[in-house]
Amino acid sequence: MKKEVLARIKINKLLEQAGWRFFDDEKGKANITLEVNTKITQEQIDSFGEDFEKTQSGFIDFLLLNETGFPIAVLEAKSEDKNPLDAKEQARRYAKSQNVRFVILSNGNLHYFWDLERGNPRIITSLPTIDSFEHVKSFQPNPKNLIHEEIREDYIVVTQNPYYYKDPRWEDEGIREEFIRENDLKFLRKYQLNAIKALQDSVQKGNDRFLFEMATGSGKTLVAGAVIKLFLRTRNATRILFLVDRLELEDQAWKNLVKYLKNDYKSVIYKENRDDWKKAEIVVSTVQSLSFNNKYTKLFSPTDFDLIISDEAHRSIGGNSRAVFEYFVGYEPVAQIPQDDKDMIKYRSLVL
Repeated sequence: MKKEVLARIKINKLLEQAGWRFFDDEKGKANITLEVNTKITQEQIDSFGEDFEKTQSGFIDFLLLNETGFPIAVLEAKSEDKNPLDAKEQARRYAKSQNVRFVILSNGNLHYFWDLERGNPRIITSLPTIDSFEHVKSFQPNPKNLIHEEIREDYIVVTQNPYYYKDPRWEDEGIREEFIRENDLKFLRKYQLNAIKALQDSVQKGNDRFLFEMATGSGKTLVAGAVIKLFLRTRNATRILFLVDRLELEDQAWKNLVKYLKNDYKSVIYKENRDDWKKAEIVVSTVQSLSFNNKYTKLFSPTDFDLIISDEAHRSIGGNSRAVFEYFVGYEPVAQIPQDDKDMIKYRSLVL
């Protein structure tokens, strides 16, 4: 059997696993169209620039449709012995002809996801679901807001109790400490503020991964809570995955995140909310439960989370567990950062 045919068979199966349909069924109408003939207009050719290959027609291997039947993505297939990126420019032309912004490049074994509005193709380990495309379309991050967000010592406290400073017990310095203890208000210490400021500075330099090295008892989860609020409040993330490496830490992390952020954001433990985890901004799980039998590829699409946080990363981010972190696709929001002449930033993972 030819390698191109083998690749198509594999891609067909992967599409079906991701919830796409070749035929109408009880779940809905078919949302894959095969071998779509495309005619590219002279106006489109002119808009592509001088480097555009003047081929005005062709066949799209797979055209993926949204729930209303409109094109949402082009998938270009190559044979197993070819690099999927060989089809990059061809796929770009086809996507332009269908007025879509998403491209998938695949040879059945290696896959790339490409948002034409945000950077270059990125490797993915499974094909996105239709919900993932809708999430990406609605997500409009702005790293400038993240960089310039003011983080003060009461950053978490104003979520716990927005009007704490108006309480008579706060105004009375004699009983202020008692008021803080009774309400379990979590003020950030100077070194914690410095850590978060370092993250903001790192984003401004164009970095997309961040490592906090903090001693036991120094408030890692509190810092993580502040970072979570920073990303969610500035709309640089809409959903965050918080991974721990032991079962007992799962409940502990969830309780702390609820304590810090429940008035503004919902936190859930995945195993207890399998059916409605998408209603939460913060999802807590153990990395072991997701990596067992590659369960993460069956439970989540690569674009389901905008920021991944690893607690106790020195134990959980190596070996087989690393694949969990590499699976998810970070977004690449546009930002003008003259200092480093970098205008593409991708938020991927924060490790503690």
